[in-house]
Amino acid sequence: MSKGLSLFAKRRRRNRSSLRARSGGRPRLSVHRSGKHIYAQVIDDAEGKTLAAASTLDKSAKAKAGGTVAAAQEVGKRVAEAAKKAGVTQVVFDRGGFLYHGRVKALADAARE
Repeated sequence: MSKGLSLFAKRRRRNRSSLRARSGGRPRLSVHRSGKHIYAQVIDDAEGKTLAAASTLDKSAKAKAGGTVAAAQEVGKRVAEAAKKAGVTQVVFDRGGFLYHGRVKALADAARE
C-alpha cells in the first residue's frame, strides 16, 4: 500500500496547475479515456459551465467502435464542431493524467483540424 497520490493523480495535478497558469481565460478541452470509450468536453472554468461535449456514447457515434483511434478522431471532430457552434475558437488542451499518445493524441489532432 502506497502513501500519497498515484502517478496518474500526480500527472493530472501537474497538468491542471500548468493549464491554469497559461490558459489566459480560454476554455479548456478536457479529455477522459476509459477502456471502451473516450469523452471530450469544452469547459468554461470562469462560469463553471460545459460549452460543448462529445463522446463515443453519443447516438451519432455508434457507427465507430468506442475504444479505437478512429473513434477518438471522430469524437475530436464532433467536439470541435460543437465548440464552433458555441462560439469557441481557441481552447487549452487538458489531457488530465493521460499520456499524450494514441487515442488522446488522435482526439487532439482531429479537434485542431
